[in-house]
Amino acid sequence: MTLTSYIFGILAAVVTLVVVIELLRRRRLRERHALWWFLAGTLALIVGIFPASLEWAATLIGIAVPTNLVFFVSIAILFLVCLQHSAELTRLESKTRTLAEVVALQDLRIREIEAGAHDDECQRQN
Repeated sequence: MTLTSYIFGILAAVVTLVVVIELLRRRRLRERHALWWFLAGTLALIVGIFPASLEWAATLIGIAVPTNLVFFVSIAILFLVCLQHSAELTRLESKTRTLAEVVALQDLRIREIEAGAHDDECQRQN
């Protein structure tokens, strides 16, 4: 591994962690969504600082090429992020549907009340 790639790996991991922390600080990213990105950034930083740890982990798992382990872990983290977002989207769709039904029922009640008030006013005028 060249010095340039070593520095680039560490810098990319640090930038990822800084961006995640900054998004959390500004409340643009919720903690439960940041968990996987923080995990990915931390793993990247560990591998960037200690490149031998990637080779050790690949050997431990039985993967011949350590880069394949990086791709596998990256895909696994992205899969978990997608799964988490899908679950959140399903929950929000359900809430939206419920809210739309409640608003429709309230709108109907308001119209009935206004119609009743309008009828009472017409009867008073006659």
